[in-house]
Amino acid sequence: MLALVHTSAVHVPVFDALRDSDHPGLELRHLVDEELLERARRDGPEAVGGDVRGVLGRAVGAGARAVLCTCSTIGGVAEAQAAAAGVTVLRVDRPMAAAAVAAGPRVTVLAALRSTLGPTADLVEEEARRAGRPVSVRTVLVDGAWDHFTAGATEAYVRRVAAAADAVTDTDVIVLAQASMAPAQRLTSAPVRVLSSPRPGLAAGAAAVAAAVRER
Repeated sequence: MLALVHTSAVHVPVFDALRDSDHPGLELRHLVDEELLERARRDGPEAVGGDVRGVLGRAVGAGARAVLCTCSTIGGVAEAQAAAAGVTVLRVDRPMAAAAVAAGPRVTVLAALRSTLGPTADLVEEEARRAGRPVSVRTVLVDGAWDHFTAGATEAYVRRVAAAADAVTDTDVIVLAQASMAPAQRLTSAPVRVLSSPRPGLAAGAAAVAAAVRER
């Protein structure tokens, strides 16, 4: 079983659909705690470290062989708790960051939340160091997009994100920092690759579960 830690319930059907299409037979357990993101935005991601550790403990207690955190703001905090959790803990955006580094040295990170920009940019730079590649990361906050998201206006949200991607120039690749932004991929007409995290992130989680089962 793969446990997924979400800070919004909107991700549950998204990852269920990806599981059904890409990884049939993989058991998912969704743990949703919206307050984690609220507190991380207010006090900083490290402020929710103890709470994240508790969520991971519940996931492992329920039988999780690996955990995937789908929130980019607290993903690094979750990864840092892997040793204490005793299972592989992944952040959903790491495979996306690695793909961005491979696509070219000029990476533009789009986010609807300011609290996501720093962690995602840091992750891209970390993956660049790991790959031994040069990288220049630019961050763009999509003004007004999060208001649409919190109001439940999903279509307006993704259209705002897609428009922001279309406006980006002088870049090799665009990273959609938040999992909720993924639908903008099919709306953008940007001339460069536009990457999102849910599909590659879930694939990494499925691989971690398979590896854990083999090691039994």
